[in-house]
Amino acid sequence: MNQSERDPENEQAVTPPVPRKRTGGRSARVRDAVLAATLDQVAEHGIEGLTIGDVAARAGVAETTIYRRWGTRTALVAEAVTELAAVANPAPDTGALRADLQLLAEQISQLISRPGVARLVGTTIALSVDPEVAAARHRFWNDRFERTSQVIDRAVERGELPEGTNPREVIETLSAPLYFRLLVGDEAIDDAFIARCVDNTLTLHGNCRLNH
Repeated sequence: MNQSERDPENEQAVTPPVPRKRTGGRSARVRDAVLAATLDQVAEHGIEGLTIGDVAARAGVAETTIYRRWGTRTALVAEAVTELAAVANPAPDTGALRADLQLLAEQISQLISRPGVARLVGTTIALSVDPEVAAARHRFWNDRFERTSQVIDRAVERGELPEGTNPREVIETLSAPLYFRLLVGDEAIDDAFIARCVDNTLTLHGNCRLNH
C-alpha cells in the first residue's frame, strides 16, 4: 500500500454521500395534474366515458402511475371531486350563521354549476347499485359533511342554534333544494333562491330573532 492509499483525505473523498431526503414535491405535482385531468375528462365525457388511458395522456404520466396510486377509475373520480370541493370551497367562518350559510349555499351553487358536475352527480346516482360507485359517493358526502359541520358547531357555541343541533341535518336542509334544482328542476339557481334556502334553514333549525 502506498502513501496516497493511506492518506486520510483520500479516505474521506471516497466516503459514500448521505442520501438526500425526498421532499415529495414531484409526487404532489403528479397528483394535482392527474386530478385536474380527471375533472376535465369528466366534464367532456362523463364518468361513463372516462378512461385511465385518457387521463394519463392528458396529465402526462404513465397509466401505471395512476393504477398504482388509485387502483380504479371510480376511486380516481371520487378523489378528484372531493379535492375540488375541498379546495374550492373552504368552510366559511364569518362569525355569523346567516352569512356562513349564505356562503355555503353560494359555494354549492358554484360547484354544481361547473361543466360536467351535473352529469357526474346523475351518473353516480344511476350507478349506485355498483358497490364501488356507492362507496365513492358516500366518501364524498361524508367528507363534505365533516368539513362543513364546524360551521354549525360554531353557531351552537355562539348561541345561534340550539344545543344538540345535528350539523348534518342543517347542511342537508340548506343543500337539498340546490341539488334538486340541479337534477330535477329546470330553473336557474339565482340569488333569490339561495336566500330562500338560507331563510328556510334558519326557520327550521335556528332562532330567527338571532339571525336578522
